[in-house]
Amino acid sequence: MATWGLLFLLWTVAEATQDCPALCSCQSLETMGLRVDCEGRGLTALPTLPSSTRHLLLANNSLRSVPPGAFDHLPQLWILDISQNPWHCDCGLTYLRLWMEDHMPGSLPDILCTSPARAAHHPLGQLTGYQLGNCGWQLQESWARQGLWWDLALMAVAVMGVALLAGLLCISTESLG
Repeated sequence: MATWGLLFLLWTVAEATQDCPALCSCQSLETMGLRVDCEGRGLTALPTLPSSTRHLLLANNSLRSVPPGAFDHLPQLWILDISQNPWHCDCGLTYLRLWMEDHMPGSLPDILCTSPARAAHHPLGQLTGYQLGNCGWQLQESWARQGLWWDLALMAVAVMGVALLAGLLCISTESLG
């Protein structure tokens, strides 16, 4: 019976490492799942990862971005090391930032931006929306450049609102008295 158990264990190890990315090495973990080591392999893009990935080591590569949804098919992912990569921290890295905030907030300080200039040398988790860039989101031209007349119109509406509320308050206090 012990022989069958050993054969089954060897089969699961072989089956799990079969989907290992070409430039990476994979090792089965005792806790079920895979340790995928792609550290220092010169990767410029995220490889296709097995869904059983539990530990993912991507440090010291040439990764600049992560496509949206890249880690969504990895429900067992528990450890992720993506430090020491030349991250281009613009709005395209918003997915990675949000995913890290939800799953591994303690690792956010380890993700240092190298570009663009307004984000360089800052941890991804500390960037403001301005530093991440606008992703093409802009105010409509009609709202962005109204100038002084728009401000005066808004103030007039606010004053009329306050006057209306004051009048209603006076009327209601007179009817109670």
